[in-house]
Amino acid sequence: MGASNPPSNEPSRSSTPTTAANSRFTSQQATAEDVLKSQTVGLVNLSEFRKRRAEAIEQKATEAFSTHNDSGSSTPRDGASTPQPKKKKRKNVNRGKLSFDLDEEEEGSSTSAAPTPRSNTPDDRGSKSITAEEEEATLPRRLGPNSNVKFVPKAVTKSALLKEAQTREQLRKEFLAMQEAVKATEIVIPFVFFDGTNIPGGMCKLKKGDHIWLFLDRARKVGAETGVGGGDKSRKDWARISVDDLMLVRDEIIIPHHYEFYYFLINKTVGFNGRLFNYSPDPTSTTILPTDKSTNLTGYDPLSRPNKEKKKAVITAVDSELEGFKDDPTATKVVDRRWYERNKHIYPASVWEEFDPMKDYSKGLRKDQEGNAFFLASR
Repeated sequence: MGASNPPSNEPSRSSTPTTAANSRFTSQQATAEDVLKSQTVGLVNLSEFRKRRAEAIEQKATEAFSTHNDSGSSTPRDGASTPQPKKKKRKNVNRGKLSFDLDEEEEGSSTSAAPTPRSNTPDDRGSKSITAEEEEATLPRRLGPNSNVKFVPKAVTKSALLKEAQTREQLRKEFLAMQEAVKATEIVIPFVFFDGTNIPGGMCKLKKGDHIWLFLDRARKVGAETGVGGGDKSRKDWARISVDDLMLVRDEIIIPHHYEFYYFLINKTVGFNGRLFNYSPDPTSTTILPTDKSTNLTGYDPLSRPNKEKKKAVITAVDSELEGFKDDPTATKVVDRRWYERNKHIYPASVWEEFDPMKDYSKGLRKDQEGNAFFLASR
């Protein structure tokens, strides 16, 4: 009996329940360590102890997970505190300070700090100030004057555009007036009649704006007056011949009748040996500008008939100052088209070409009408 019952003075191995005062400050829920102590009695092996401890920890984790899913965020019945979710920090809004706001702040410091419905209401002025700041941040920065820029363009206004249009129109009118003055400038074209040999023809005075057919007509009249070919029969033949039966050959290029001399001047048309008509497209010393008032209208009678002698383009000493007076006459040939049709297979008529404005005569090979290239004819 004495051996089976332990003495009362020996310390008890089981834990003595604490008082009610101590239970207020300790957790009433069993931990994994308490579960391990209740399941372990006496001496056990180390491996067995580790196994039981792992099972106790796993059991408590399972119970905690199931309790969290069942109760959610509610407080457990045993009074254990659960971790509260973290509150998001609200951005402090600078509200406009008013006189009654200061009174409210003083009262709030003496009383509870609980938020009131008025304090939760957002201030319109604060939102407006934030919106203004955001708008200022989003607006692009305006560029100021740069001292490194030497040229500052003028502002394009309606008055500036109108002034520019007026200036452009004035320049256009001045150019057209100058162009008409250049077309009215007189030139001299020496020429020869060609029928296999060069027959001296003389000179024709024309204007830069005249057509090719007008030059051929005056050359025809010169042939009728001088009797090129000899005898009265030749004069009659030249008088009866039509302008369509004559051809102008300049630098081995046949010039069509409908072209103006000014076309070749303004475009600076190039032939086989340089420019076809080497006259200036700009005003010269003999050009009568629109501002000049050299025409004397005193005694002018619009009903008078012009004198035949004045109608003739007679070359005088004053005409020696005109362009083309000293040109080579053999460069300009007046040819009868009927003779050309009969002899166009014979040199030099076989190398003459019809003028093509799209062709560059300064390059390429020279060929005859049958397509045979000339030796040493590359340019």
